[in-house]
Amino acid sequence: MASLPHSPITGAGDPWRGAEPAPKQTAPCLPGAPGTSKAGAIRARRARRRAEPQGKMPRCDTGGAARDSTWGQVSSGAAASGAYPKRVKVVEVGPRDGLQNEKNLVPTPVKINLINMLSETGLQVIEATSFVSPKWVPQMADHTEVLQGIKKSPGISYPVLTPNLRGFQAAVAAGAKEVSIFGAASELFTQKNINCSIEESLERFEEVMRAAKEASIPVRGYVSCVLGCPYEGKISAAKVAEVSKKMYSMGCYEISLGDTIGVGTPGSMREMLAVVMKEVPVGALAVHCHDTYGQALANILVALQMGVSVVDASVAGLGGCPYAQGASGNVATEDLVYMLNGLGIHTGVDLQKLMDTGTFICNALNRKTNSKVSQACCRL
Repeated sequence: MASLPHSPITGAGDPWRGAEPAPKQTAPCLPGAPGTSKAGAIRARRARRRAEPQGKMPRCDTGGAARDSTWGQVSSGAAASGAYPKRVKVVEVGPRDGLQNEKNLVPTPVKINLINMLSETGLQVIEATSFVSPKWVPQMADHTEVLQGIKKSPGISYPVLTPNLRGFQAAVAAGAKEVSIFGAASELFTQKNINCSIEESLERFEEVMRAAKEASIPVRGYVSCVLGCPYEGKISAAKVAEVSKKMYSMGCYEISLGDTIGVGTPGSMREMLAVVMKEVPVGALAVHCHDTYGQALANILVALQMGVSVVDASVAGLGGCPYAQGASGNVATEDLVYMLNGLGIHTGVDLQKLMDTGTFICNALNRKTNSKVSQACCRL
């Protein structure tokens, strides 16, 4: 089957590859203000924390930011060595992957506001929702209202997840311009997640791909459990490569390789990518790393060194997986952008606006952020 036309964001002539460096990003909020001693800043911060009402989610303290600081800004030297890509496309999955595992239903207006705020940060791809059965994922039951309620900014893609042809048709009817399909390199996980075998899942995808081609809808593919499965344990890199190759051959313009339960290490990431890259071009690969064991940024760093330039992330580190007990959220988008800035890799993302968005959704969910950068820079 012929491949779908590549997405304007990731295909040939991709503006993310080899483009001129973007302007420097706004520095994140930092403890203390210019002209204030470090000890004084710490005492003032502690006093503000004591004065804060108990039970309320504290907000990011942006007023005392040292705006002339270089912390968190794009470094000019690291990327020049050629060891890393000059640009990285960040795919924000918080509104879908981040919220799908929330036990309490998140109000639709909160979801819409979250996406609208993310649209102001400079992100180019924001996964909006999932057109799955409310029976299986009740949190995504308002998918149509969310997709039709957001402000769609020019130049930003708002893909949605579609498990089958019925979901695809509902997504297109609601106005979706890009969709994602999701499989896995684990038989047991596939059975638990979408109630069929890997082979059967690929047959379902063929239906979606044919319909997408007719409608000129780009399709992104997810492969879950690439570094480990909660039911099968270690997954062979050859199996990951096999599933990835089939999905790419069907016409998926990009394959996102997901460490769904966050058990991967830089060593296993390198081993897996080396095998997959023999079957799928590195320019069509992305990584999707959960941070259960605190390895996400290290694993992403290895992927960057191997030529991957698309990374999924979730604002405030929200997320998990309904079918993978114990899996923590995806890598926090704030932490990813902070690291990329330090490497001199351009993303076009405003870190401060991103942190403000993380504060918004954490307040709405009445929880603390999982972003280490926000924890360090703000009173959280």
